[in-house]
Parts: sequence; C-alpha cells; structure tokens
Amino acid sequence: MLRGNKVGLRARHEDDIPVLRSELYDDVVNGSRADGRPWRPITPGSKDSRLVVDDTVEGHVPFSVVELDGGTLVGTATLWGIDNHNRGAHIGLGLRPSARGKGYGTDVVAVLCHYGFVVRGLRRLQIETLSDNTAMLRSAERNGFVREGVLRSSAWVLGEFLDEVLLGLLVEDWKQDSR
Repeated sequence: MLRGNKVGLRARHEDDIPVLRSELYDDVVNGSRADGRPWRPITPGSKDSRLVVDDTVEGHVPFSVVELDGGTLVGTATLWGIDNHNRGAHIGLGLRPSARGKGYGTDVVAVLCHYGFVVRGLRRLQIETLSDNTAMLRSAERNGFVREGVLRSSAWVLGEFLDEVLLGLLVEDWKQDSR
C-alpha cells in the first residue's frame, strides 16, 4: 500500500466494487461529471472497467483509497494515460460523498505524485478537471500543480458544454514533502 498522511492507496478488492458502484457510479450527476463517457447504468456483477481492475491493461493503474485510521474505503484514484516514452501520465480520483471536504483529495494527489515520480520515474503529471470543480483545483494546486490552460466548452455534461482546466506538474517542481 502507498501511504499518505490520511489515506492509503491499495489494490481494488472485490468487496469495494458494490460500494463504489452505489456511491460513485450509480449517481448520474457525479458519474456524468467524473467520466468523459456518457453515463449509463452498470449491471451488478459486470466486468465494467470503471470498477473491475484488469491487470493486463497497460498505461492504467487504478487504486482504491482507504483511510489510514481504520481502513474505511473512501474512494478511487487512478494514474492513467501513462506514456513511458514521454514519461507522463494523468491523475484522476473520486471520493465517496461521506469522504468529501476532509482533505483526502489533497492527500490522494500527493500519493499519486509520489507513485508517478518516484515509483514510475515519470517526469510530468497532468490533471484535467471541470472548471467548477473547486475541490480538485485546490487539491492539485496545494500539491504544486500549475494551471496551464482552459479547454473551452470541451466537456459535454448533462446537457451543456463546460470548460475544463488543464493543470501540470513537472518532477523538478514537485515538493515531495508537500503532503
């Protein structure tokens, strides 16, 4: 398990899946805002890639996020779009409603930075998030990410186009003890 100050990132367990399905993916609004694909219901027991981990997929490393104090499942974290040639990747996370507003997002981003820069030897990490996702913007900026641009009207979400903010962090600008 990778450890931060408040959370740990570990492999997805089978018993995580029903909780994540009901609290993150069955929520139409949250699911539509979190995924670039159109929302659709996920059949219980399906092998949908948003929940079930396929360890053979290169360039995509999903984690379950747990509280260090007690081990409660609080969400998901992913390093995706891993490009070993250019040494970059993207960061994504989703927190259960009961875990939001407690500083877990900032800690998850910090642990993913450690994983990307130290464990994987990457040079650049990137986050794309909706422009009104203040929690993710704060978590990214607290970890040293810099706003690099706005992708205007780039995300179709529940009947309207929304702007996305592009943030980046280079290994030489990363402060490992910022978490």
